[in-house]
Amino acid sequence: MKQFRPALGSFLTGTLLLTFTGLLSRIIGFFYRIFLSRTIGAEGLGIYQLIFPVLSLCISLTSAGVQTSISKYVAEEQGRKKQTNGIQFLYAGLLLSLLLTLFVCLILLTNSDFIATRILGEKRCTELVRIMAYSIPFSAIHSCINGYYYGKKKTVLPSVTQLAEQLARVGSVYVIYLVCQEKSLPLSPSIAVWGIVCGEICSTLISVTATRFIRCSAPLLPALKKLTRYCIPLTFNRVTLNLFGSMEAILIPMQLQLFGYSNSDALRVFGILTGMAMPMILFPNVLTSSVSILLIPTISEAQSACNRKLIQRAIKKTVEYCLILGLFSTLFFLLTGDFIGQKIFCNTLSGTFIKTLCWICPFLNLASTLNSILHGLGRATLALFLNLGGCLIRILFIFFLVPGFGIRCYLYGMLASQLFVAAGSLIALLCIYRHSSACRTITPAD
Repeated sequence: MKQFRPALGSFLTGTLLLTFTGLLSRIIGFFYRIFLSRTIGAEGLGIYQLIFPVLSLCISLTSAGVQTSISKYVAEEQGRKKQTNGIQFLYAGLLLSLLLTLFVCLILLTNSDFIATRILGEKRCTELVRIMAYSIPFSAIHSCINGYYYGKKKTVLPSVTQLAEQLARVGSVYVIYLVCQEKSLPLSPSIAVWGIVCGEICSTLISVTATRFIRCSAPLLPALKKLTRYCIPLTFNRVTLNLFGSMEAILIPMQLQLFGYSNSDALRVFGILTGMAMPMILFPNVLTSSVSILLIPTISEAQSACNRKLIQRAIKKTVEYCLILGLFSTLFFLLTGDFIGQKIFCNTLSGTFIKTLCWICPFLNLASTLNSILHGLGRATLALFLNLGGCLIRILFIFFLVPGFGIRCYLYGMLASQLFVAAGSLIALLCIYRHSSACRTITPAD
């Protein structure tokens, strides 16, 4: 067991570093949300939040699957003590991701009006979609570089870029706000989207400057083929999930109008839910997010070494710590939800949402980390079906219950979906280990 202590130490150090920077980013983001809610208002925040399903879909298509693939194969190279250091997978990933980015940006820039009017159902999103397109190439580059460092379990650079991105985003929006105030220009949600662009540019510049792009001794084409084979199903999974997520976000304002809200009121409620309440509920998730990021390369390396005990220990500790953290988070939000809504966001409804949503905390933490273990074990398809099941539950609640009973039914749907994903992931992992041996069950990827 001693031979695996360095790996465990590296995992814990990386997790703590990501958690620390993630916590700082969340704190900055917390005050940033308050600033936005008071600057562009709840309706403006709702319009701003409408573009995030499109942004998430673009990132899933261009870089999310590529980043995970790079992380996995670099970790396997480390586990097998290869001399190439996995740099060929970084170069292959950058090439693949940038090609996809060019295609996606072209679609966004030429069809922004159609996306805003016909898909999002809000013409005021047209300008936001155009601005958002400029962030995609920078996001792709720094995601690939982050994947390379996650695979090596070196989290300093990804942590620095995460914090720098948040600081650049908030700082640039504040500067734009001051300029608009000085020149008496109207404030719109577009200033927040320009903040996304500035944040991505800053993080990319730091990533590129700090990375040593050494000459690759291994051939690039085999690495590209290998990466593409693993990336295609993973990207398909991410895109599918984001399509369902986009449908979910688009349906909420529409179904709220069927409940009796005006378009303005529906966007306001949507903005309060997604721009105020949900970021608060996700605040404690910073620790489990850090664990999830590093679980994929750690499990992949253990899989490559056929280290069954390390994987079992990871599953056990994940369940324990996620449940403890989730229960404390639930208790905290139950006691402070009204105070946060009234005193911090100056919005009573946001406090009501926080107190209702706090019950999902244990299952939300557990679902994200157990999903990462499934991905690390090469069970991406199983993870996809579980997440799709969770999305379907939420969509059914939106479609059938929200028009008759209001937004509260969507909150109950979120609780049911997270419970389903967490329980399904745990049962799947238990079944995997109950009915098979370590090296036959968990076979390293080609």
